[in-house]
Amino acid sequence: MFERIRNFMEFNGFNVISRIADKFGVRASRLRLLFIYLSFVTLGITFGFYLMTAFFLWVKDGIIVRRKSVFDL
Repeated sequence: MFERIRNFMEFNGFNVISRIADKFGVRASRLRLLFIYLSFVTLGITFGFYLMTAFFLWVKDGIIVRRKSVFDL
């Protein structure tokens, strides 16, 4: 049951934590735990940061077109 929920959220979510983890080279599960703990400590301020980051990543994906190969020029 937990795996289904997690897979649904990863597939339909914003992938903010995964993108940050890929950029810094850390495991996404550790970064998710850190985010959860910081959300409790800072009383939800990090959730606002998460939503703001999701918005900027959404805008960036809309502006910058990623090419699948070099032949798409």
